[in-house]
Amino acid sequence: MKKNQLAALIKEKLAKPALTLLAPASLAILSIGQVNAAEATSIAEAVTEGKMKLDMNLRYEMVEQDNALKDADAFTLRTRLTYATADYYGFSSLVEFEDSRVVAGVDDYNNTLGKNPDYSVIADPETTELDQLFLKYKFKGFSVKGGRQVITFDNQRFVGHVGWRQDRQTFDGVMLDYQFNDIFKIDYGYITQRNRIFAEEKDIDSKDSLINASLKTGFGTLSGYGYLLEVDNDTDNGLDTYGLRFAGSTDVGDIKVLYSAEYATQDSDSAGQSYSADYMSVEGGVGFSAITFKVGYELLGSDGGDYGFSTPLATLHGFNGWTDQFLTTPQQGLADLYASIGGKVLGGKWAVIYHEFEADESSALVDDLGSEIDAVFSVPVYDNYTLGIKYAAYSAGDVAAGKVDTDKVWLWANAKF
Repeated sequence: MKKNQLAALIKEKLAKPALTLLAPASLAILSIGQVNAAEATSIAEAVTEGKMKLDMNLRYEMVEQDNALKDADAFTLRTRLTYATADYYGFSSLVEFEDSRVVAGVDDYNNTLGKNPDYSVIADPETTELDQLFLKYKFKGFSVKGGRQVITFDNQRFVGHVGWRQDRQTFDGVMLDYQFNDIFKIDYGYITQRNRIFAEEKDIDSKDSLINASLKTGFGTLSGYGYLLEVDNDTDNGLDTYGLRFAGSTDVGDIKVLYSAEYATQDSDSAGQSYSADYMSVEGGVGFSAITFKVGYELLGSDGGDYGFSTPLATLHGFNGWTDQFLTTPQQGLADLYASIGGKVLGGKWAVIYHEFEADESSALVDDLGSEIDAVFSVPVYDNYTLGIKYAAYSAGDVAAGKVDTDKVWLWANAKF
């Protein structure tokens, strides 16, 4: 047999579905897939050729508040072990465990589960749990993922993983998405449980529908979304949010110009009460010589001072200041005018951010919601390690707003293998 004929025969054999290893009930589904050089040729090989990852985050956190609560200290270690199989006819799976432990007995803090209620809150309870476990099928631009998983959209303002906390947020449910030529993507998800950052006993059953579509253009990405949230209990409730977001950047000579704009509207029905509120965000920035400067304005609106725009699935720590004063939007709403500067130095990254907070629906008692300054520096050490330090200081505004001066400090070391 000639060399070119042998090559053609091998190519023809490799292009045929290897169905003989599969159960008869799976033939109809798997026959649409074909083996290629990057895929496993058997289920056993898919397992043995999988990849293991280890992520360890050692962190000290200190909280001081100008109130009757005692100053809090927490020294915790989060360990996350992940195993992902190789692809087999488009099928793959992932399992991940997460553990958070107090280190050296430094646990003088309210862990949100009833321990040390006379101390300030640090939302890192001790826990060991299944963080992710899902089965995924992918064929061309289509994929479906079922099980416990991380779900994020856009900048995580509405749906995110809250990755800053030691016990990050995941969701139980099904995700479907279709990607067309790296230009258009549409995602739909149905969530049956929100696995929050407060350990398993505070997870919430839900009936949430999430849809997000994005289109890439030469100037940025346009996203449209609808997030229909409902806690699964005996009380009629609903939180429906619809919005549009545009974000991108462009180069003008040696300067990178950054920009984003977003608008959303929200309807809330709970316990017989109905409210409506709007959301708006605009941000602009420039980057040059390893320095980036941004200014922005974010508005979480109010319905007559009785209801504040809500984002219960968001990565909230990344917005409205790192002291986490506004994890729940005040009834008066929240207007956040901010500016940031950051860049690279000594092989690491740094940033300083200033926030000025006001009420959307001001009154004689509540208008000024305070201000905050945040600063962070992190630096990689060798290939697998990162060291960091972070500081946040909140200065309270009007007394009737119920806030107090708060300072927080974090020191951490992260290792990934």
